[in-house]
Amino acid sequence: MAVNLTALQVMQDAPVIPVIVLNDVAHAVPMARALVAGGIRMLEVTLRTPQALACMEAIANEVEGAVVGAGTVRSPQDAAAAVKAGARFAVSPGYTRAVGQACRDHGLSLLPGVATGSEIMMAQEDGYTELKFFPAMQAGGPAMLKAWSGPFFDVKFCPTGGVTQQNANDLLSLPNVACVGGSWLVPSDALAQGDWARIEALAREASQLPR
Repeated sequence: MAVNLTALQVMQDAPVIPVIVLNDVAHAVPMARALVAGGIRMLEVTLRTPQALACMEAIANEVEGAVVGAGTVRSPQDAAAAVKAGARFAVSPGYTRAVGQACRDHGLSLLPGVATGSEIMMAQEDGYTELKFFPAMQAGGPAMLKAWSGPFFDVKFCPTGGVTQQNANDLLSLPNVACVGGSWLVPSDALAQGDWARIEALAREASQLPR
């Protein structure tokens, strides 16, 4: 497994990283193929369901072009399990030094979650300059990101949480935003119905958002 993917490469690949919740392993491969066909390769599968790791493994093994990431990484154990399942990057809802060190130890790129200036400073102390702003819209949205652009001029953000098709452009237009994270690319009803064409269309639309 390649371990040289950087967090910046993850963020710059496309305007949107899909935040994916999977309850059925059978959905993983066709869903991932639809996203890749639509131009979205960095796939964040959240560790919110018992099937998540098996879904990651299926995508990593069977979907050419897909780069699997693990979302909702909250512990060193999560990081280890994600790597074993084939993940090449991790996304956390917050940041702890234990999680940061575990990801480094496993060669796993990390987008640490931050919501305050102190959390940004802690992540920067440990060498992280590409961060997830979460929950973005609830924690201040574009206004907060504009305020941070002064003191944290050297940080790039991926706002996630409350991000939609309707407000994504407002975030992507900011100079300190490299991409956004959003769940709208993989709607639960499209998954349930196996509507892979709809997911591909949403991915194609998202991949063409200006930034």
